Amino acid sequence: MKILVCISKTPDTTTKIAFTEGNTKLDENGVQWIINPYDEWYSLVKAIELKEKDASVTIHLITVGGADTEPIIRKALALGGDEAIRVNNNSNDSFIVAQEIAAIAKEGSYDLILTGKETIDYNSASIGSMLCALLDQNFISAAVKLDLNGNTLQVVREIDGGEETGELNFPAIISCQKGMAEQRIPNMRGIMAARTKPLKVVEASVTNATTHIKNFELPPAKSGVKLIDPDNMDELVRLLKEEAKVI
Repeated sequence: MKILVCISKTPDTTTKIAFTEGNTKLDENGVQWIINPYDEWYSLVKAIELKEKDASVTIHLITVGGADTEPIIRKALALGGDEAIRVNNNSNDSFIVAQEIAAIAKEGSYDLILTGKETIDYNSASIGSMLCALLDQNFISAAVKLDLNGNTLQVVREIDGGEETGELNFPAIISCQKGMAEQRIPNMRGIMAARTKPLKVVEASVTNATTHIKNFELPPAKSGVKLIDPDNMDELVRLLKEEAKVI
């Protein structure tokens, strides 16, 4: 079985966000870049688990971005990917990214494509569904469990009030979220091996963006905390009613 895992570069969750060029671009000074956690902890690790159960499984990684994404894809190789593809396209347009991945997927004839539920920077959660439309393949979003059942996949995802279990045939696309797998840390052997694993660079095939960023806006600064004496409940009620307006 051939698995394609989609990998995205995102700022570390502790990054202090600032913008430049009239609030139209992220200020990358001092930003620590990581593999998008949904891609790393759930999609990639799940693919590795499947390979550990069946040695015939091969894991290919794909990222859409510039040369600065290569340290990220090398880390993914160190975790357990077999080879990687970088599409040389810096677009942040979800549809362009999906089209680039779909073009590679068609050429590679993959049985299973795994994506994270969303990226932690844009939170669009759109790549999986776009791939479904572009490739005309079965798709389940926000999955928390995936098992092979002969020639089919059994997938569980959370819904309001419980879980939903679905069964689908290959080829398939699954977007993964918390619960799918547990985080892993690359070991020294994996890090050394990643240096020699194939990383193929493919030139962009799509350039016409369908969306454009007008500007970013930071949320309002948080106000200070007011401490109320526990014996002064009347003042607490007044503040909740008149200032917080929650009662």
